[in-house]
Amino acid sequence: MVNKDQLADLFASHPFHIQEIYRLVIQPHSTLREFKTECAGFLFSIRGEARLNVNGKNYDLQPGSVMHVTPECQLALQVISQSEYEYHSLFYHLNCDKQSDCDTVFKLETGSNPRIIEILTMLHQNVHTPGGMGKLRVKELFMRILYQMLMGCNQKESSPHERVIEEAIAYIRGQYMIPLTLQDLAELFDMNPKSFSYFFHKYTGLHPIDYVIQYRMERALEILKAGNIPIRDVAMTVGYPNQLYFSRLFKKKFGVPPSAYTAK
Repeated sequence: MVNKDQLADLFASHPFHIQEIYRLVIQPHSTLREFKTECAGFLFSIRGEARLNVNGKNYDLQPGSVMHVTPECQLALQVISQSEYEYHSLFYHLNCDKQSDCDTVFKLETGSNPRIIEILTMLHQNVHTPGGMGKLRVKELFMRILYQMLMGCNQKESSPHERVIEEAIAYIRGQYMIPLTLQDLAELFDMNPKSFSYFFHKYTGLHPIDYVIQYRMERALEILKAGNIPIRDVAMTVGYPNQLYFSRLFKKKFGVPPSAYTAK
């Protein structure tokens, strides 16, 4: 596990230089072809979900995930969400002779933090600003990102509610085909419905039942794309005995009815 205080001390105590920062948006289910890193860097996941392969090992990334890579890493990325995947990659050179966490590949989870996105955008706009003041501004922005990132990790790790919501998400993904109500989910995790809904929305950006519907619709789309399966069977598979209700939800989510896929 990465020692976050030592990582902070490393950048606070040694000279570093920001080499480059990139922003990429990749379409759903697309693949970013394999490439090799020239220097160390951080990859910040902004929206969508992806699977990053680093030297043969897979890491699942979601909003709030931060991946650190080292020089000469072989990277390949595949978007696994139904929506676009956006990330910022920030490459740097740290002038430090001793062995440290910066010489390793690791993943951090910062949780949702709009401030990091805001500062990344500012850094992207300023990275090529000439002169000493420009360089100072870039370093100042990077240190703010690093601080927000490490503080976010500490808060996430210290939050029992975050762990409960992660367990709830895993439960929903495993049991989405059965009836799920807010009351049932809250009782399952020993919380009252109001508190459960509040913390679920805080950490995911969605209310529990909205998340259930979204996940069911994504699974339904995968099933429909897999073959010519009757809509009523797809509806039942993802937890909707009422085919008409399922079709309304599907069209609301994707803009077209499920029949648009069965007709293909």
